[in-house]
Amino acid sequence: MFDYLISGAQVLLPTGLARMDLAVSNGTIASIHEPAEDVPARDRIDADGLTLLPGAIDTHVHVRAPAFPERGTVTTETRAAAAGGVTTILEMPVTIPTTTTAEQLNIRRAHFERDTLVNFGLYAGLGGMDEAQARALRDAGAIAFKIFTTAVPPGREAEFEGLACPTEDQQYMALEAARAADLPLTVHCEHTALLKLFGQRSAGADRTEAAYMNASRPAVCETVAVAALATMNADVGAKLHIAHVTSGRTAEVIRRFSGFSDLTAEVCPQSLYASETEVRRAGVDGKTIPPIRYEADSDALWRALADGTITQVATDHAPFDTSEKNASAGNFAAAPAGVPGLEILVPAMLDAVAHQRLSLPQAWDLVSSGPARRFGLQGRKGHIAVGCDADLILVDVAADTVIRAETLQTQARGAAGIYAGRRFRGKVMRTIVGGATVFSDGAITGRGGEGAFVAPA
Repeated sequence: MFDYLISGAQVLLPTGLARMDLAVSNGTIASIHEPAEDVPARDRIDADGLTLLPGAIDTHVHVRAPAFPERGTVTTETRAAAAGGVTTILEMPVTIPTTTTAEQLNIRRAHFERDTLVNFGLYAGLGGMDEAQARALRDAGAIAFKIFTTAVPPGREAEFEGLACPTEDQQYMALEAARAADLPLTVHCEHTALLKLFGQRSAGADRTEAAYMNASRPAVCETVAVAALATMNADVGAKLHIAHVTSGRTAEVIRRFSGFSDLTAEVCPQSLYASETEVRRAGVDGKTIPPIRYEADSDALWRALADGTITQVATDHAPFDTSEKNASAGNFAAAPAGVPGLEILVPAMLDAVAHQRLSLPQAWDLVSSGPARRFGLQGRKGHIAVGCDADLILVDVAADTVIRAETLQTQARGAAGIYAGRRFRGKVMRTIVGGATVFSDGAITGRGGEGAFVAPA
C-alpha cells in the first residue's frame, strides 16, 4: 500500500518524457510504472495535463534572519522556495556571525530545521584557509565553501569575516583547503585592484544612472578574477565553482578552460532576462553585484548554457526590505545589492523551454540534476527514479506565471522591481518535499519543518 499515487502526468525521467504513474511511500519514490487502475494507494493526485519534474535545487541563496529578520526569515524565504518549485536551497554563509566553524554551522542548522518548508544545505566560509578547519566543517555537514575575491565591504565586517580573500595567495590557499576537504569552492569573482581603478575613474559619474554600475564594476573585473582562479586551480585541483557569471567575456574564459581545470559555473535569471535597459526602468531594485550587463551579454550567456559551458542556473536570492531599497532610491552607489529570485527560477526555465532556448532535459540538468552532481546530492536529489527522495514539482507548461509583488511569498516582494510584470510561460502547480505537499494551486500548504538538512554524500 503506497502513501499516494501521482497519475496522468508526463514524467521527466533520465531517459526523457513519458506518461507514467509514480507512487510515493515514506518520503521516497517507491514505484514508476505504466498507468494502471489497480495500484494500491491511500491517496491519489490527478495530474492529467501536467508535467512532473524533479524539484529545483537553488545553489545560491541568502536567508537574512536571525540577524536581519526584516529582510527575510526561514519561514518567509522557504515559503517563497515552495511557491517557486524549489525543493532544496543551499544557503550562503554571509550571516552574523559568518558560518566559519562547525559550532556555527550546527547553530545555523538548528535555526533552519524548526521552520523550513524545503530542504536546505549550508555553505561555510573558510576562515583562515586552514585545511583541518575545512575538514571539520565538512564533517559537520557543510555542503561547500564560499569566498569572495574582493575586500570586505565597509560596514559589513561582521557578515564577511572569514569570507574575503582579495589577494591571489589567499585564493590559492582557499583552493588548497577546499581540495583537502573534497568539497566545492564557490567564488564571487571580481578583481580587487581593477575594482579600485574603475572606482576611481567613475568617481565623478552620475550615480543616479544605471550605467554607473557597469562603469564602476565593468566585466573585465569579473573576467580577470575568473581567469586567475582557473589558472591557479589547474595547479591545485579543487572543485572550483564560479558564482553568478554576468558577461560573455567571462563565459568565453570558462569555455577555454574546459578540460584544463575542474571548473563549473552558474548564471542567474536576472542576467539572462534583463540588461542595463531593464535596470534603468527598475531603478535600484535592479542593482546586483556584479552588475546586470548588456543584451549582448545575455545572448552570450544563453549560448553558454546551451553548449554546456555554464552548467547551472541559480538565483543569488538576496532579499532586502523595501524600505532599505527606497532609502537609496536614485543612488546606485549606496543602494543595497540583491534581488529576490526563488519564485523566478522555475518559471524562467520553463519559459526558456517554451521559447526553444533549451530543451526540457537541458533546462532541468541546469537547475536540478547538475547541481545535485556538483554538490554531492546525486542518487538522492535531482532525478526521478525509484529510491530517490520524493522532491517533486507538478507544472503546467501551457499556463503563464506573471510576477506581481502582491502574489510573491518572499519578504522582499516589494523589491522585485526588476521582474515586475514579467510574464513567463510555465507555472508551478504543486511542490512536494520529501513526499509532503507544501504548495498547491497557488497556496502554501506546508506548516514548516517539512524540509530536511542535506549534506554531501
